[in-house]
Amino acid sequence: MSKAISISVAGENSLIVYFGDSPSAAIATQIAQTVAYLKTVLGDLLVDLVPSYASLLVIYQPLQTDHYYITSVIRSAIREPIVKIGNEPDQDQTQQQGNSVSLPVYYSTESGPDLQSLADRAKLSVKEVIAIHQQTEYRVYAIGFAPGFAYLGEVDERIASPRLATPRQKVPRGAVAIADRQTAVYPAQSPGGWNLIGLCPQRMFDPNAEPSMPVQVGDRVRFTAISRENFISLGGELQGDT
Repeated sequence: MSKAISISVAGENSLIVYFGDSPSAAIATQIAQTVAYLKTVLGDLLVDLVPSYASLLVIYQPLQTDHYYITSVIRSAIREPIVKIGNEPDQDQTQQQGNSVSLPVYYSTESGPDLQSLADRAKLSVKEVIAIHQQTEYRVYAIGFAPGFAYLGEVDERIASPRLATPRQKVPRGAVAIADRQTAVYPAQSPGGWNLIGLCPQRMFDPNAEPSMPVQVGDRVRFTAISRENFISLGGELQGDT
């Protein structure tokens, strides 16, 4: 087991696995592989698995097993993946890990009120910002603060932008946003301080669907520009629409 990985007791029926100090494509891949392994091996012994940027919380049934057994299974899971922590996966390995997901985006100053100001700060045109945002394949590093809110990285440093000094009280569902070197799609209307550059008609969380989210930790995401008309035809809603 890599020295970068540690397992600690997090509660009477939970353990937390730390894969490193900061998120990376390699860590996102190994977390996704570990989740899949634990689901297969532990089955009903699991209560929940909660992946984050560089860690995984494992919650188990305390009356059916103990942390000694769960730890042994986690160690086996860590040895199983082909990607070693501390090294970036090569291109072939990355392509084999996680699902590839394409998300449509209506990029415009109408749908993305911060698009022009972000472009101005970056000394780029709006078209250049849109092109750069689309050309990167992002990894899902974590899901939170709300169901379906997927933290995606890494944003090209040319369009990386700090959070707003004053967060908005209402960010619309589907807002595509950038904060520092991360990007995300807001799954529901909520407060938020990220820079809004467009709108995505894809629902990022639907409790009545199976699966309830189109992406999971470790997946690979690309954004594809669509027209205003396509956005509306796909069920997208613009502020002021009824």
